[in-house]
Amino acid sequence: MSVTVRSSQKLFTEDEVSGLTGICLEHLRSLARSKHLGYITRAAEAAGQQAEQWFYTDSDLMVLAILAPRCQHMNPAAT
Repeated sequence: MSVTVRSSQKLFTEDEVSGLTGICLEHLRSLARSKHLGYITRAAEAAGQQAEQWFYTDSDLMVLAILAPRCQHMNPAAT
């Protein structure tokens, strides 16, 4: 699989990584935790709740693209 990104882009959101790699968010978060990739930022939301956002470096993106297969359930044509 080939992933092409701008050389100036240093961080990627989990939505961007999911779109580039074809890995669903659930599997992406699971892989990130098990392989110690990416990092979580927590922002205080209104009403005192915490919002989590995963961010990944370009190195994390390369590792994910090589190690993890595309999720079949994300591609409806792959049945």
